Order: sequence, then structure tokens, then C-alpha cells
Amino acid sequence: MAARRPELIAFLILVATSGVSPAVQMRYGTAQQLLIHGYGDDDLAELAELRQALERAVRGHIDRESAQAVVDRYAARPWFPLAYVPRNLRDHPGSWDDMDYDPEPFIARVRCPTLLFYGENDEWTPAQESVDVWRRAAGTSDLTVHELAGCTHAPTLAGGDTPRSISTDYTTTLLAWLKERISP
Repeated sequence: MAARRPELIAFLILVATSGVSPAVQMRYGTAQQLLIHGYGDDDLAELAELRQALERAVRGHIDRESAQAVVDRYAARPWFPLAYVPRNLRDHPGSWDDMDYDPEPFIARVRCPTLLFYGENDEWTPAQESVDVWRRAAGTSDLTVHELAGCTHAPTLAGGDTPRSISTDYTTTLLAWLKERISP
């Protein structure tokens, strides 16, 4: 909406927003899941091969049988559930239409004041790459990026999922940013 009808949007406040394609984001996120769970370089290399096979199959660059052979090779690995790859590609009906969606052209159309929050240890969004895209492309001169200490993908501490676990840094920064931009 901010890119399609910028005149309707007064400001944006976004948490862990990805500035990269879903494919890139999932490569990052699944690799982080393996690292968090104690897997090493060999496992990460296998994960990369697995995700590449999935992506190549849904892009139509290889047939599903070839990709299924890669899935079959790694399906017994203890980390496989963290890869977010269907076990059986033959029965997996769909495609991944937005896999290569590039958010940069839409970010370039954002004209309103924008506040971006990223957790210092985001395990799903490649924060630095996303921030780089926003800084390079955003169509606003009022762009604020704030890193939340002690947070991961959500603005909560220690992976919490209750209102009490919301970072006070998030709340304080959000309110101060709004106060500067909204007249009483």
C-alpha cells in the first residue's frame, strides 16, 4: 500500500522486514536454524544443495525427479525438518511464484517517514542485507533503522511471545519516533 498509494500512508513502522527476495531470505533463515541448533559447515553445505534443488525445480530449471533425488539424499538428516523443504516433491502441487520477488523497486516508491526495527540476532531475516537495500533504495529521506539488543526476529526478549517480553527499547524508540512526527 505504501508503494502503490503513497498518498494514503503517513508513516511506516516495520519489524524485521526483508529487503531481499523470499528465496534469499529462506536460504538465510534455514541456515540460521541449523546454526542455532548446533549444526556445522558440512550440514550447511548439504542444506544449501537441498535448497538449491528445491529452487531450481520450482523455477523449472530441473525436473522434480532430479530435485526429489536430492531431497531423498538428505531427508534422513536430523536437521531436515529445519530446512522447510517438502519431503515429497512429487506430491507437492504448487510453485513458489514470488520466490524471486525483488522488494527494492517497491522500497524505492516509499515516500513516507519509515522506522525499521531489526533484532540484533534475527534468525529469519538477513538484517544487514535488508538495511542496505532500504538505505540504497528508499524514496524517503526520513528513514530510521534501529537494532534491538537482545531480540531475534520479533521485538521480544529471549524469544518471548507475550506482551511482557516486548523489549522496552522497542517501545521507547517507537514512542519517541512517533512523538517527533505526530503533532499534538
